[in-house]
This record gives sequence, structure tokens and C-alpha cells, in this order.
Amino acid sequence: MPVTRSFVALGDSFTEGLEDDLGPDRRHRGWADRVAAALAVREDGIRYANLAVRGRLLDQVIAGQLPVALRLAPDLVSFHAGPNDVLRPRADVPALLTRYDDAVAELRAAGVDTLLFTVIERTGTGRTAQRLAARFGAFNDGVRATADKHGALLVDLAAVPVLRDRRLWHTDRLHLNSEGHARVAAAVLETLDLPEEAPGWWREAVPGSMRATRRAALVADVRWIRVHLLPWIGRRLRGVSSGDGLTAKQVELVDVRPAQAAP
Repeated sequence: MPVTRSFVALGDSFTEGLEDDLGPDRRHRGWADRVAAALAVREDGIRYANLAVRGRLLDQVIAGQLPVALRLAPDLVSFHAGPNDVLRPRADVPALLTRYDDAVAELRAAGVDTLLFTVIERTGTGRTAQRLAARFGAFNDGVRATADKHGALLVDLAAVPVLRDRRLWHTDRLHLNSEGHARVAAAVLETLDLPEEAPGWWREAVPGSMRATRRAALVADVRWIRVHLLPWIGRRLRGVSSGDGLTAKQVELVDVRPAQAAP
């Protein structure tokens, strides 16, 4: 991997860092901020921008974030968009993947090293989870094909069983928690040939048992429906997004120095 002096992150809540610890700016930190900090240590400082905003659909990322990234002309771009589209029942996954491929082709044609991600296909059970797993599986197949076609870097999260462990996810079952973001950051650094002191730790099983009693599982499911699923459905019916009115954390490249790296 060539020297990385600048890094721009594009996407939705996954890249914004939703449900990780809060940083000094009271915004969630996330795997991308963790990667930027680690790169700053290894490169003695980098420039970094994070354009991701929760709730963004693929076309919104392409229209609103991709041109900014091309203008900033970084050494490395991470591109993660499309899962919010796949969650919608009427999404045309093949057409979505065509637009995804076109966006990656544009980044690669500009000479930018491009980092792509597969998504976790299943974290739950039941018919709905099974249908979504099939759709996300098709999406992941397309992402892998695009990475191979255009010579992009791929972080194949779907191929790592431990990342399906619910203990790495927030209670909304859509976003990673802090340990989940830490593991994704380690996966990214490994893909960039910059492994941490204990390479591969992020693939190891979470200690302890994740088994719950049927009663505990039922209580958790009921709470999830009330606190997370029904509000999400309500937003869809009203045509609003959790990211409406929000701006990206960093819309221009800012200096990240080694002293800013978290322990």
C-alpha cells in the first residue's frame, strides 16, 4: 500500500460512526476516525475528511459526497453506500449495483485508492431476517465483483463470522457499538497492510456466552420493536431520514497529528 497522506470517508451511518463513543465534538467517533488516527501515527500526520451522514442513500452519496471527494483529491477514499437502499422492500438491487460500480469506476479513474466494504448479511432470525440476508448477499456479491473489476481494496466483513455476534452491535441492531467499530478499524488497517500490534485479533470470538433465555430474548425483541423498529417505519411513512438537517463531521481535509491518536 502506498504512503497515505490524505484520507476521505464517504457513506452513511456506518462511516459516520453512529453508536461508537462520542468524541470531543460530541459526534460519534467510528471506525473511520479510528483509522485516521492510526494512519496519523504511522505516517507522522495525515489530512482527513469524513463526509458521511446517517441515513444517506446511494444516489445521495454519489451526488453529494463523491464530487467533494474528487475535488479534495485524497490518496485514499473509503466508499460505503447502498445498504439503506437494500433495506427498502422495492429496491432494485441489480440497478443499485450498476450505479455503485459506476461511482467506484469514477474514483479509480481519478487515480484514488478506493476502499470498499461488504456488509453483515444477518444478525437476527426469522423470515424477515432471512429475506434481508438474501438481498444483502446479492449486494455483497456485487461489491466483491466491483472491487475485483476496478482494483479496489475490499474489507470483506461478511466473511468474518464473529461480526454477526450481537454483542458487537448497538441495541438498534443496525449499527455497530464501540467494540464493533474498533474491530472494523482493525480490519481496515489490516487491508491497508498496516496491522496492529496483535494482528487478527478482530476475528477472534467475543469472550463469554451470547446465549439468552427465551424470556430475555422476547423482552429484547419487544423493546427493539417499540424503541427502534416502529420509529424507523414511521420515518419511512413520513418520507424523512434520521440524517435530515445534519451535516458531515468534516467537509474539508483537516490535519490529524499523531498526538491526537487514541490510546
